[in-house]
Amino acid sequence: MNIFVFLLGGLLIGYLLRRAGKRVKVDAAISVALLLMIFFLGVKTGTVEVSALWLLASSLVFAVLTILGSLVLALGVKT
Repeated sequence: MNIFVFLLGGLLIGYLLRRAGKRVKVDAAISVALLLMIFFLGVKTGTVEVSALWLLASSLVFAVLTILGSLVLALGVKT
């Protein structure tokens, strides 16, 4: 499914509602949708077989390189 169709549809509906002067509270709906997406992401992730040790090692390498890159950029930039 193309996600941009839903994104553009929501954008258009929001624009039309704003032009009509109507305020729609979507805070609760967004929270529920995000929780459901995180839940189903966890379900899908649980079905994949991955070596936990390899995943841990690669995650640590990625985290260390990200921190080092941030430090290099922060210390190397002169303001």
